[in-house]
Formats: sequence, C-alpha cells, structure tokens
Amino acid sequence: MSTATAILVMIVIGAIAGWLAGVIVKGGGYGLVGDIIIGILGAVIGGWIFRALGITMGGGILGAIVAAVIGAVILLLIIRALKRA
Repeated sequence: MSTATAILVMIVIGAIAGWLAGVIVKGGGYGLVGDIIIGILGAVIGGWIFRALGITMGGGILGAIVAAVIGAVILLLIIRALKRA
C-alpha cells in the first residue's frame, strides 16, 4: 500500500470512527474535520488499549474501525468530563 493510500484509508477510518463515536456518545458533534481527528486519535487510543490488554482486532479495516470507535468513545467521554469540570 502506498503512503498516499495509507493516509487516505486512515482519514476514512477516522471519519467513520469519529462519526460513530459521536452518535454513540450523543455529543454536540465536531464537524467532518473534528470527527476525523477524534477518530484518528481514537484509533491510537484504542490500539494502545487493545495491545496493552493483549487483545487483537485482526488486521482488516473492520477491526481497525472497531478499535478506533472504542478509542474515540473513550476520548469523547474524557473530553465531556473535562468540560464539566
């Protein structure tokens, strides 16, 4: 996979994960760019958590989306808690 393709896949996964996390958490929404950023950061968080727990999500896009959504939900809950404080 070329670098440009990898970046495009990362952006698409980030957008999907950010949007799904926003729907799950029912937040105010962050727009397309915000959802992509939340989704990408969520992928990093989710990947780190699953690796730390010894859980593999598989090497496919679906596993990446699931991990990213879980990480993005955690990130949105942290953001929501910090806004309340």
